[in-house]
Amino acid sequence: MHAVGLVTEYNPFHDGHIYHIKRAKSITHADAVVAVMSGNFTQRGEPAILDKWQRAQAALENGVDLVVELPVFMAVQPAHRFADGALQLLNDLKVKDVVFGAEHPSWKFSDFVTAEKQFNETTFEKYNATYATQFNQQLVKLTGHSLVDPNDILAFSYYKANLENHYPIILHPIGRLGSQYHDQSITGTIASASAIRQAVNNHEDIRKVAPSRTVESLTGVERIPDWELLYPLLRNFLIQAPLSRLQQIYQMAEGLEYRYREAAEQELTFAGFIHHVKTKRYTYSRLLRVCLYAVMEITNGQMELAWKQPYLHVLGFTERGQEYLHQIKKKVQYPLLTKIGQDERESLIDLDYRAGKLYQMFTQVEQDVKHAPIIK
Repeated sequence: MHAVGLVTEYNPFHDGHIYHIKRAKSITHADAVVAVMSGNFTQRGEPAILDKWQRAQAALENGVDLVVELPVFMAVQPAHRFADGALQLLNDLKVKDVVFGAEHPSWKFSDFVTAEKQFNETTFEKYNATYATQFNQQLVKLTGHSLVDPNDILAFSYYKANLENHYPIILHPIGRLGSQYHDQSITGTIASASAIRQAVNNHEDIRKVAPSRTVESLTGVERIPDWELLYPLLRNFLIQAPLSRLQQIYQMAEGLEYRYREAAEQELTFAGFIHHVKTKRYTYSRLLRVCLYAVMEITNGQMELAWKQPYLHVLGFTERGQEYLHQIKKKVQYPLLTKIGQDERESLIDLDYRAGKLYQMFTQVEQDVKHAPIIK
């Protein structure tokens, strides 16, 4: 069987994702669709609107054949590490092609990878702008293009990971259909995930832009999970923990521990806190990710160890997906997990287990232990 891979968050799963699945199958003529999907926290470090099982269910009912979780240590990362982790898993899953969205699918992203090798590294030692801004300043000089849109940044990251790791994967960028990535309102039949999340918060009807499973899962939701609900935990940790402990938190670099503690001591809301710690040096995404690392107390050592022990946690499959799993199960290098017991919880999936327990504060639903894959 020939499989096409998708890198997804499905936050939430909507009609644009159905279009993506159909296009991926038509471009590659694949027999099976394999999605690597972020777990309960997104790349930006925010809690997902629905838990990973609800989002996997919607995907399986709308064209995906196999859903494998992108572990939290790979998922909650800047674009280059997020892409590297996703392709690492898809390559182990023997996927031949990967289809993904891009704002400028006609761009030759491999040329940008070549251009990056000519960058002046001393430029990034300046602290008056974010890394992304300084990156684009150099990219424009060499190529005439700037990577601003999130999907273009990820497209570049996929090409870079594919080239540097010598994967035999064929990459296929496709154009966005309908709303733009950051659109905050529903204006057509295909809306952005951001617009749908905003609509849910405003108790608006999303039936024209999302499949029935997503609509059903979100029906009756009074408030979607957000950082305001987690802020008491974060604030308490930042105030109570010794500075030496804060300094061990992954990505808590260059004096951020002082800014985070000061903000936590002064701000009673998360909105006030994140505005307080924001500087020209850091994007909001970077700061949100550090918030998650902090509230989960993920240290540099824990993150380094996790990257050395990748695994394939199967969230669900169709009959076709089960057939594909049977075909590849003896060929994959990483542990293939279909049910999490105490041994896996205490070793391989420790960080995902902890992330699940944090997310359980929103849903009261166990996220990992003894949770069998969804079978459609």
